[in-house]
Parts: sequence; structure tokens; C-alpha cells
Amino acid sequence: MPRAFLAPVAPLVWAVLASAPAPVVAQDSVTVAPAPDTTARADTVAAGRADSSAIPARPQALAASSVADSIERKPPVGPGGALWRSLLVPGWGQAKLGRGIVAGIFIAVEGVSLGMVLKTNSELQYANAADTTAVNDKTAQREDWLVIMAVNHLVAGLEAYVSAHLWDFPGDLALRPVRGGGVAASVSFPVRVP
Repeated sequence: MPRAFLAPVAPLVWAVLASAPAPVVAQDSVTVAPAPDTTARADTVAAGRADSSAIPARPQALAASSVADSIERKPPVGPGGALWRSLLVPGWGQAKLGRGIVAGIFIAVEGVSLGMVLKTNSELQYANAADTTAVNDKTAQREDWLVIMAVNHLVAGLEAYVSAHLWDFPGDLALRPVRGGGVAASVSFPVRVP
């Protein structure tokens, strides 16, 4: 920057900084009590008497624990949006919710079934042109793959709908091997009891 520009701006910056309150602190209205002094002797405070140097707690600080957190996490997409996205393109709703592995599975099933529908259509056209008896079998096979595609769309939509409702659920599923073969599963989730 040219020095000529900084010359008139510098007094303005100093004036703004000088007009600020003396101790510039974070914008927290609750005063935090100092950490207890661990070097103090135990006999300096008489038993049963309140500490006269303690900072009394403000009513706002006491009420803050009962107030819900003002910053709520919102899902990236609502349940209806996730449902329609995954009905349209399986895996889209799951990807929007951050469930990449599940989205990949739905996309893979969609890709395989779409590829098989195209392959079966090609074989059906060949069977029609060659006038073979395989026309009925290829027609049934194409219908089967179309049903698999439709079910994939439906399951992806329903899974995205449920995942959008449970996207911030803190539950964990743990799988571990047990002696003698097999797998043990455990689910844990926090419960608040008032």
C-alpha cells in the first residue's frame, strides 16, 4: 500500500481503538469465578462460614443451565426433501445427509439394475429380430430388473426419510467378535433423566 494512503487512516484507527472500553473482553455477560487457590492452607477459612471473597453467582448464570442451547443443529435436508431426492435418484438423499456408504450402495444397486435392464432390452430386440422362442423369457427378465429398480427407489426414499429424522441421534452400534466364533452387538445411547 502507498504510504500516502496510510497517513490519514492511522489517526482514525487510533481514535477508534482509544474509544473502546479499557478491558476489551469477550462478549460474555456472566463473570467466571477465579480458579480456587490450591496453595492456600486449609485452616485459613473457619469451618461453617461462607467465604467472604467468593464472587456471588448471578441469577442469569444460574438460569442459563436450564435454558436450551440457542444454537440448534439443523439437518442439511428435511425428511420430505430427503425422501423425494432418494425417490428421484437413489442415494441422493443419503448423500445430502452425509451417509456416503449407504448412498454408494443405493447408487451401485441402481447402476447394476439399470445396466441389466439395458442389456435385457438389447437381448429382447435381438430375440424379436431373430424370431426365437426366448422372447417371453427376456420380457420376464426385463420386468424383474425393472421391479428391482422400483424397489431400490422406494427403499432408498424410505431410508432417507428415516435417516433425516434420526440424523442427529447419538446412538452407536458396536460389533465385536466373541470367543468360539460369532459376533456380539451392543447399542448405546445417552438418556437424560431430569
